[in-house]
Amino acid sequence: MSGPSICVVGCGRIAAAHTKRLKGRADLWFLSRRQESAEELSRSAGGQGVFARLDDVLSSERVDAVLITTPPEVHADQVIRSLEADKAVFVEKPLCTNHEELEQIEAAAGERPVMVGENYYYKPSISMMRSWIEADEIGEIERASIRKCFKQKSDGWKATHGALFEGGIHFVALINALMGPITSVVQAEFPGHEGQEAERHSKLTLKCGTAEVELEYSWASPSLTKGTFQHSTIEGTRGRIVFESNGIYARQYGRRPRVKFPLSDIMGAGAMIDDLLSCLEGGGSPISGLQRAREDLETVFRAYEIGSVRPI
Repeated sequence: MSGPSICVVGCGRIAAAHTKRLKGRADLWFLSRRQESAEELSRSAGGQGVFARLDDVLSSERVDAVLITTPPEVHADQVIRSLEADKAVFVEKPLCTNHEELEQIEAAAGERPVMVGENYYYKPSISMMRSWIEADEIGEIERASIRKCFKQKSDGWKATHGALFEGGIHFVALINALMGPITSVVQAEFPGHEGQEAERHSKLTLKCGTAEVELEYSWASPSLTKGTFQHSTIEGTRGRIVFESNGIYARQYGRRPRVKFPLSDIMGAGAMIDDLLSCLEGGGSPISGLQRAREDLETVFRAYEIGSVRPI
């Protein structure tokens, strides 16, 4: 088929979701630690085949780009090796696990774009609310409260990572997209955290210029609705926005009050894959690239420093 040739590195749940959106739009190859996982995903996607090693992927002239969905602790090595092999790179968020890895990736990339899979930058609810803010519907933002608290079992590789790093970073991205950039972390608390265990609940106070933002994110809070129908608010000088924290709906109380339900592609994953293909075919820069990944990660890393929490 015509279109880019992409090797999906890591063949778990996220890879399967991306593959469904890429099927029929790109030539797909697969690589996994478990050969049978790669073969199964290749069959379901009508793929071109599988590779046994990353070195084989990177030396192959049949592959234009890699789509990395492996655990975060191996991202830096895989991204840097892929860039050195002159492959285009899409890597799932979080991009990496510490400042040193971030700087190494940026040095390897140089001026070349790297796409980071932060789907919140593509969510229709965020685009809609940003348009309200840019149209001055609620005036200058003074404060905001962002909350997503639910109970989530952390198994596999996620068990070793903090909830803020793995899940809360989505809401850091939301804040950066709507009110950013985040200029400082004023306070960071991690209720219930002990010793060297991975944190499961965070409460941050952030500054975006003069606006103060409270962010609470938890994987350890029972929720009858499993985190759905929780509300966040953005307060301006002459109005406010109240939105369901997952983006199901948003209500604007400002110059022209309205309520919207931006349900199409609610999580932004479709638009993110569209952006990937557009960049591969047209050579542009992605909406979610290294600079935005740096801004999001710096906030998480700083919060862990303030809260004296093990980084990852």
